[in-house]
Amino acid sequence: MADATRSLTDLFGMLGPRRVADGGSVADSAAPISDAAYPSKALHKFLTGLQSTANPVLLDLGPVVGSNVTFFGEQLGCRIRVEDIASDIDRHVKAGTIDGLAGFFAARFTQAPGTVDGILCWDVLDYLDRPAAQALATSLCRLLRPEGCLLGFFSTADSKDQVYTKYVVVDESTLRYRTYPALRPRQRSLLNGDVIKLFKELRVTDSFLMKSKLREMLFRKPAPR
Repeated sequence: MADATRSLTDLFGMLGPRRVADGGSVADSAAPISDAAYPSKALHKFLTGLQSTANPVLLDLGPVVGSNVTFFGEQLGCRIRVEDIASDIDRHVKAGTIDGLAGFFAARFTQAPGTVDGILCWDVLDYLDRPAAQALATSLCRLLRPEGCLLGFFSTADSKDQVYTKYVVVDESTLRYRTYPALRPRQRSLLNGDVIKLFKELRVTDSFLMKSKLREMLFRKPAPR
């Protein structure tokens, strides 16, 4: 377990200094609106897909959740980098620059291509218009190494509630959905074909329609031929 311990110590060291969210972020200051546990089918497969990789590098696009860092560190012995995309969205809403999100995400990650083994995308793409979603998806595909995995959640129900969801791992088959205020609602439900087009460089290995009104999708980046 020495490697796992060292990996957690290197929490943000592998991919450079962590971006710090604005001190006045709604997501950081507000209490959760709801907190409910739901089964997950794709999380276990995501973990299985990474367990053969020694000390994988994991990119989490949600807010920092200490228990998640511990869970993935213990399960995978990974180095994990947290990049809170919801904070990016809120910051652009506050600044009135939401139309600039596509350009922002195109240059958001400066790491070398193929340096990330697994990406926890969660449901962040639901909050973006098509150009911004495509720019973010393209950047993530670039970061992912061949045979790397990406886990994404996509709402199957339209909602204008202005909340984000923090996904807290209970175990490999259970997630707690902890909602908190957002400055922007979900934009529209992405159809299965829309999602596949966003990640056209990846292949879908699993897709599950959950009773929680989410579609869990697992992607893998094909190895070069």
